[in-house]
Amino acid sequence: MPETAGLAAGQLKSFIERIERLEEEKKALADDIREVYAEAKGSGFDAKVMRQVVRARKMETAERQEQEALFDLYMSAVGP
Repeated sequence: MPETAGLAAGQLKSFIERIERLEEEKKALADDIREVYAEAKGSGFDAKVMRQVVRARKMETAERQEQEALFDLYMSAVGP
């Protein structure tokens, strides 16, 4: 029984270490993305709008069109 517990503990430690490495990579990627937005902003682009474009491009076309239609509907309901 102790061998099994040792194997499970080793496997758990391996999973934790892999997750920690991936979290470090994720943080590095997030830092890189922030730098790209800052560079774009320095070139005169609006980072907030760029984020919206990136988010919209991830959506399926139908979903994006539905959101745009709802936005237009809500805007017309509340006025300019």
